[in-house]
Amino acid sequence: MTELTTETDPHPDLFGQLADLGRIVRTVRSGRRILWLVGGLVAVIGVTAAAQILLNAWNQPFYDALTRKDFPAFVVQLGVFAVLAGGPLALNVGQLWLDQTLKLTLRRGIFAALLHDWTRPGQALRLSRAGRIGENPDQRLQADVDALADLTVALGVGLFQAGLLLFSFIGVLWQHSHGLALPIAGREVEIPGFMVWCALFYAGLASWLSWRVGRPLVAMSAERAAREADFRFEIVRVSEAAEAITLERGERVEARRIKAAFGRLVEVIHGVIRATVGLTWVTAGSGWFNTVAPILAAAPFYFSTDMTIGELMLVVGAFNQVQGALRWFINNFAGIANWRAILHRVISFHRALRDLAQQDCAGGPGRIRRETSGGEVEIAGLSILTPYVSVRLSQDPIRLAPGERLLLKGTSGSGKTILFRTLAGLWDRGAGRLAMPAQPGAVMYLPTRAYVPPGRLVDVLGYPHTAAHFSRAEVEAALAAVGLGHLTASLDVDEHWEKLLSESEKHCVSFARVILNRPQWLVMDDTLPQLDPEARARIVTLLKGPLAHLGLIDIGNGGTPHGVFTRTVEILAGEGVAL
Repeated sequence: MTELTTETDPHPDLFGQLADLGRIVRTVRSGRRILWLVGGLVAVIGVTAAAQILLNAWNQPFYDALTRKDFPAFVVQLGVFAVLAGGPLALNVGQLWLDQTLKLTLRRGIFAALLHDWTRPGQALRLSRAGRIGENPDQRLQADVDALADLTVALGVGLFQAGLLLFSFIGVLWQHSHGLALPIAGREVEIPGFMVWCALFYAGLASWLSWRVGRPLVAMSAERAAREADFRFEIVRVSEAAEAITLERGERVEARRIKAAFGRLVEVIHGVIRATVGLTWVTAGSGWFNTVAPILAAAPFYFSTDMTIGELMLVVGAFNQVQGALRWFINNFAGIANWRAILHRVISFHRALRDLAQQDCAGGPGRIRRETSGGEVEIAGLSILTPYVSVRLSQDPIRLAPGERLLLKGTSGSGKTILFRTLAGLWDRGAGRLAMPAQPGAVMYLPTRAYVPPGRLVDVLGYPHTAAHFSRAEVEAALAAVGLGHLTASLDVDEHWEKLLSESEKHCVSFARVILNRPQWLVMDDTLPQLDPEARARIVTLLKGPLAHLGLIDIGNGGTPHGVFTRTVEILAGEGVAL
C-alpha cells in the first residue's frame, strides 16, 4: 500500500490542520461541552483583564501616597488593593478549573474520534500497511492526543489573554504618552503614543529574532516525537517476545537494536538542544532587559515633564502589560513549535484514517470485488496479486451451498495465508469476485495463530461479545466439548491467558467460540494441524457430529484427517507483481 503522508513535513498546512481539528471537535459528543467551557474561559479572562486595568490604575495613588509619605492615604490604598486583588484571586481559581476541565474534555473528544476511526472493521490493519504513518498508533492515541489537548488549551488561552491585555492597556499607555517633544532636525517634535511605539518596536524585534532562531524547532520536534515512538516500540517488542528471545539467546542482538533506536533519538535531541539554546539566548536576553526597558522608555517623560513617581509606575505597569502581551510569541515559541509538530502528527493520523475509509468505499480497478450472499459462498475469477506471489485456484468458479466443506490445498510458499486473508477481507489487490453471507457473525475466521485477549476467561470465550451474551451453562458446555473442562473453575479469573495456555489450547478456545457463536461458515488457515493429536481428534469429532451443519473452508497442505472435507481444490501459485 502506498504511504499516505509524510511524518516530518517542515511546512505543514497549519490552517487546514486547524480546520480539521475544528471538525473533529464539532462532531464528537462532547463538542457542545467544549464550546461551553471555552465561553466560560472567555468570560472569566475578560473580567480578569478589567480587574487588571483597575489594579494597574491603583499604582498611581499608591506610589504617590508613598512619595508624599501620606500614611492615612497609604492605609486607604492598601484596603483598595485588598478589594481589587480579592476578585482576581477568585477568578484565577475559576479559570484554573475551567482550563483543566477543558483540556480533559478536549482530550476525550479527540481520542474518541480517532479511536472510532481506527477501530472500524479492518482499519487498524490497513493503516499498519500504509507506511510510516501507520507506525506506533499508541503514540498518536495516548501521548500525542494528551499533549495536543494540553498545548492547544494552554496556548489558546494565553494568546487570547495576551490579545485582550494588549488592547486593554495600549489605550492606557497611549493616554500617558503625550507631552514629550524630541529634538529632530533642529525642531521640537511631539510624538503621539511614544511609549506605545517603543513597546511595539521592542516586542516586534524580539519576536522576529525568536522566529528566525527557533524556526528549525518545528521540524525537529516532529522528528523527535517519531523517534521517541520508534524507541518505545523496540522496548515493548522485546518485552512481548522475551520468551522467544531467551530461547534463541538473542539478548545481545536485541540490545543492539534498542541502542541503535536510542542513538537515532539522541541524535535528534542534540539538534533540539542546540536550537533551544540558540532560542534561549534571545528569549532570556530580552527577558533580562525587560527590567529596565520600560524605565528607559519612560525616562524622557519623567525628567522633562511634571510626571510623578505614581504616574511613572502606572506607565511602567501599562508598558509591561503591553510588551508582555506582545512577547507572548517569544515566550511560547518552543511550545508553539512543539504544538505544531504534535498537531501535524495527530491530524496526519486522522487524515490517513479518513483516506483509508474513502479508499475502502471507493473500490476501483485492481481490487477484488466483495459481494453479499444469502447463505452460500461463491468464488469467481479470483486472482490475488502480491509483490511476492500471485494466487489462483484450479477450479473456477467455485460455488458452495450452506453446509458444504472445501479444502483449498497448497504447498508451502503457494500463498495459503494471503488466500486466507483475501477470503477474510484483509487483502483486496487482484481481480475476481467473492460472495459471502452478509449476516453479522455468519462467518468466523480462524487464523494459524489463535488470538486470546486478556481478561476474565469467560469474557475470552465470549469474545467479541460480553459474558452476558451467553449463559454460564453454555460456556461451561463449550469448554468441556473442546477438552478444556478443567478450566471451568477459572472462568472468572482475570489473566493474560495467551501466556498461560499452550498453542493447542488457544485453538481449542477458538473452537469453543465457534460452538458458542454458531456461525454458518468457518474459514480456517491450516488450523487443525496446530492442535495436538488428542485435541485434533476431539475437534474432528465435533466437526462430524454437533457441528456437522457448519459450512467449512480450510486452507492447508492436505494434512487434515480423512472425511472432514467433501471437495478439494488446488492452489496455483505464480510470480509476484509490483503493486
